[in-house]
This record gives sequence, structure tokens and C-alpha cells, in this order.
Amino acid sequence: MQEKIVQPINDRRLLSFVPGRNLQDRRGLSEAIDGQHNKTGTRFVASFAVAYRSPRMKKKAPAQCCNLSRSGMLMKLKSSECVMPMEGGKLSLTFTIPQATLQDGFEGRVVIQARVTRVFKQVEQDQLVWYVAVCFAQSLDSYFQKGSWSQLAIFASLALVIIILVIIFSKFNSFVYLRFYRLGSLYSLMAATFLLSRYLLGLCYRNNPITPNYLPSVSIIIPAFNEELWIERTILSCMNQDYPIEKLEVIVVDDCSTDRTALNIQAAIRRINKVGQAFQTETRLSFLPLQQNIGKRGALLAGVKQAQHELVTFVDSDSFLEPDAILHLVQPFQDPKMGGVTGRTEVENKHTNMLTKLQAVRYYIAFRIMKAAESIFDAVTCLSGPISCYRKSLILKYADAWLNQRFFGQKATFGDDRSMTNFILQDHRTCYQDRAICSTIVPSKYMSFLKQQMRWKRSWLRESLRALKFIWKKEPFMQVLFLFGLIVPIISPIIVFYNLIYIPISYLIFPKTFVLGIALMALLISFTHLLFKRSKLWLFGIVFVIIYEFVLLWQMPYAWLTFWKSTWGTRATPEDVLAIERRFMYRFRKNRINEQLVEEVSQ
Repeated sequence: MQEKIVQPINDRRLLSFVPGRNLQDRRGLSEAIDGQHNKTGTRFVASFAVAYRSPRMKKKAPAQCCNLSRSGMLMKLKSSECVMPMEGGKLSLTFTIPQATLQDGFEGRVVIQARVTRVFKQVEQDQLVWYVAVCFAQSLDSYFQKGSWSQLAIFASLALVIIILVIIFSKFNSFVYLRFYRLGSLYSLMAATFLLSRYLLGLCYRNNPITPNYLPSVSIIIPAFNEELWIERTILSCMNQDYPIEKLEVIVVDDCSTDRTALNIQAAIRRINKVGQAFQTETRLSFLPLQQNIGKRGALLAGVKQAQHELVTFVDSDSFLEPDAILHLVQPFQDPKMGGVTGRTEVENKHTNMLTKLQAVRYYIAFRIMKAAESIFDAVTCLSGPISCYRKSLILKYADAWLNQRFFGQKATFGDDRSMTNFILQDHRTCYQDRAICSTIVPSKYMSFLKQQMRWKRSWLRESLRALKFIWKKEPFMQVLFLFGLIVPIISPIIVFYNLIYIPISYLIFPKTFVLGIALMALLISFTHLLFKRSKLWLFGIVFVIIYEFVLLWQMPYAWLTFWKSTWGTRATPEDVLAIERRFMYRFRKNRINEQLVEEVSQ
């Protein structure tokens, strides 16, 4: 399936955000404003119709947008017979930005004034074609904030207040029925307490600000296994950081890939070194090919042992960092007790299909609300694989235990992020940085998605049981939230079965109160996403809750019974290969026995 993603145009300067170059583009736009990275000038591939009109024109003329940024666009004129725009002249533009052209919140109809910055011509297929580059009178950020999004934000805020009040009021019934339906009432109270507290704490979260003089040395480790499609973009995003070059290195570890990953890594390094001599890329970017497949943990540790700096950042090979991600990610380490930090992961291929769209909403809530709430207590329980930073000394301290971790006699191969987080949390703090942003490729096929969710549930169950040993050291309220967050998902299948299947069949009663609770949870997710993200995907929060209740929830009982398994299901790890061989041998022996029985009967 072709992934539908936003396509940035490779800048003429490949490492355009690395310090040590002119901080203005040719339109005069500054790339840094008050310490914040200015992304309005980043150009993206676009193709949609534009209508333009100058003061000298009686009617609008057609054009085609070739590339678009939040501050301007490049248009291809469809007719040379129209009045040619002049450099420095003003234009009135009308166009509709389709989805997957810019980031979320920048889709819809636009009517805006612009200034012509450049007019040029090219010969294409023996025809002369005119191009016009324009700079908008106001950025698209400002345009959409003053438009319908501001009204939707007010609507979402009011809706959230009403939803929270309804949830609180409805929970009084749980106290009334506590003596008649103890398990269900306790579940209802715990679930409501868990969700509302997480959302309220998430609303109170604040990102750690940037301290200009705090710039610790960082080594980025990228473990790669069969990621030929995305590895080059991942490497470039890690090198193209707004961070001092003498304090940042990137180590790419290939875990014996069987596709073109290694070749693409080498090609990316050559391409970067060709233009990066002024930025010392040859000494800051290294490739470590492993001679045999040792798994993700082994690949990460191989990179850590080669790392030269005090902090190490793990980045998945299909994840892409924003230019200021590392700058934000390291700020909490000013606290000497801070052991690990994670950033916000967004979905890069969100517009591919319905499955990726609902994952986009789920990811945002999981990070901006759930992890943000845990960060209030400096106890984030999972420093996520796409982007997380640790003290190198702590990684090396727990390296052997992490690499050789076993659970019920089986080697733990997945859940490496949760596992390392547990080691760190034993004696140190962990937190979340909302402005340290990366985007990742999520499954767009349902079978891959279900296998991923099963793997996550098994690792969550395994590591949650481990965390019980030390969670009592944390803040009392964090302890309660953790226990509620452990109990509620485990017993949810029993409660849902009882209310949605047993009650209607046995008593012919429609469980309207329970269905109302599910609807309120869905609306809470959707309106929170609308308020913070201001994306048209907010309705997919409702779709996600429906799929969770009727599909994903029922993976939990199976995860209880098979949480000792160590196969990924979506990649050819040694454990997966061994499992396939075992299934093959089992089927072979079974067929052999059947053949022998047939022979005996025939004789």
C-alpha cells in the first residue's frame, strides 16, 4: 500500500537547520524566532488549483500550485496570455489546500493577499512555461487561527466541560448501586477516576523551557533492520538538528538487514558528507554494520558502546525528528536525578487510510494527555521507542540485565522501551517533553496493526507487573493512578462482556448507562484532540473507541495467556524464525503421522 505522507522538498542546503550558517532564507524569513524554530518557510510538494488576480486584471486567472509553505507558494501559470504578474506586485489568491499537503490544521479554503517575489520561465516539453513565487501577506498559521479554528476551539472547550460534568454526575449512580453490583460499580468509579485525573493533569502540564546555556553533548543511536524505505530520511532528520555540531553525533546500526537498508545508509552518508564538510559530518556521522542479527536491544547497546557523549538518544529507523527536537529533549537533564526523557510522537502517514487516521488521534492523546499527566510526577512509565533520551551511564549500568531479560523462562525481545524505562525508574526520574517532536510510520494494514497491538499488550502486562516492585517509591497519587491504570484494562473484557452481552441476552435490557459511558469516553478523546491539535481528524477518536471496544479489547485475555511469548509477528527476528520452524516441523510430523495411519488402514 502506498503511504500518503506530507512530502517536504529537499532544501538546496541539505543541512539547512544546522548552526553556523545564515539564519535567513532568500525571502528574508528568519529561521529562529525567540529560540523557537521557525517552520513557516519549509516547502512541501503540492498540486492543486489556484485562482489569482492582480489590480490590473478584470477577472481571476487559473494557475497550479507546485509547492507550498506556510509563508508562500510557487505557482505554474496555466496561460501565458493572461496579464503577467510583476515582481513586487500584489495578488489576490483563492485556493483549497487538500489533506496531506501541509501539517494538520492547514487544510481548507484560503482567500489571501500575497506579494510576488519572483517571476521566471522554463522550457518544458518544447513549450515555454511561466512560474510565479509569492509570499503571503500573513502566514497560514495566523490565517487559520483567526478563522473557523478559533470558533471550533471554543466549541471544543465548552463540550469538554459538559462531558466532564456529565461523567462526574453519572458516577453518583455507581455509589448508589455499589451494594448491589460491587464489581461493576467499583470498575466504573476506578475508570472514571483514572480517565478524568489523567485528562485534568494533562491540561496542567507545561513543557520544560529552553535554557540557552544548557547544551549537553548528545549521541543519537538509530537501530535499523529492513527499513530501506525510510532510513535515509531518518538519518537526515537526525543530522539536520538546530544543535551545536561539536556536541551532536549520529550512529546508525544495521542489524544485519536482508534488504537494501545497508546500501541506503551508505548512500545517505555519502550524500550528507558531500555537502556537510563545513559541519564536520564525516566525524559526526558513523555507520556500524553488525555481522549477525542480534535484535534491537543488542543493536542499541552496540551503538551506545561506540557513543562518545554523556546523553544517548534512541530514534527508531522509521521516525523523523523535527529540527529542534534534540534541543527540547535535553532540557530536563538539568535535574541530576532525571534519568530519561521522551518526546511527542506523531503519525507521519496519518492520511493513508482510516486505520492510520484513528491511530493519529490515539497517538496524540497517549502522549499529550497520558504521558503529560505522568510527567507531572516525573514518572513516565514508557519512554517511547521513536524518540527517547537517557544518561549513557545508566544505560551501561543496566545493559546486561536489559539485554538478557527473561520472563517465565523466555527471552524478552520486544518492549525494549518499557523495559529500559522500568530500570531507569527504579532510582531516577523520567519525564515528557511535548515540544520534542518526531513523526513515525504506523501500520496501515489491519493484520500488521493487530500484531503490533498484541505485542504492545504483552509487553505492557509484563512490564507493569515488574513496575509493582518499585512504584511505591513514587508520589502517592501516582501510585494510585498506576494501580487503577493496571486494574482497569485487565478486568475491562469481563465488564464489557457482562454489560454488552450477558445483560441484554439474559434480561432483555439495553445497557444504556454503559453505552453512555463509552460514548462519553469517545467524545472526551475527540474533543480533546480538536482543542489541542485543531485537526479535522478529531472525529476518528470516536472510531477508535468503537474499534477498541469491539476488537482491541478482546486481545487482552489472549495476552494474559500468552504474555510469555517473545515473537514480534511483524519482523523476522531469530525468535520469529525459530517459531516458524517449530510450526513447520509440527505440521510436517502431523502430516507424516496421518500418512502412516492411511498406509496402515489401506494394508
